[in-house]
Amino acid sequence: MNVAFFLTPKTEVICEKITSTMRQVLERMEYHRYSAIPIIDDEGKYVGTLTEGDLLWKMKNSPNLKFKDTSKVHVYDIPRHIVNKPVHINSNIEDLISTAVNQNFVPVVDDNNIFIGIIKRSDIITYCYEKLFHNNMKKEA
Repeated sequence: MNVAFFLTPKTEVICEKITSTMRQVLERMEYHRYSAIPIIDDEGKYVGTLTEGDLLWKMKNSPNLKFKDTSKVHVYDIPRHIVNKPVHINSNIEDLISTAVNQNFVPVVDDNNIFIGIIKRSDIITYCYEKLFHNNMKKEA
């Protein structure tokens, strides 16, 4: 099975540019109620994933940083503590599942590392559950 079956395309994904400010990210994450979002560069390449934890650690480790000053801090200045690995669009399902074990979503990139979307762990679990349920129903019949 192709991982593209699970893909939520970039046009439907909330992501942020590496050149955005901390305040922009905070507001976007709050508005959409997300705890992590993909970060892309100006060329559309996947750079990494920024989490609420990364933002909190930045606040904690910047004692003079006030909320009003978060518009002066750029995403590229915020250390990311977790590396969310992307998968290639041509990856197999085994690679996808092993990556999704530790990530709420898996970024998907093309041959040029251009971000093309995400695969949500919940979609993978739902698919596996339906397959398992369907196979159990066959066995019982």
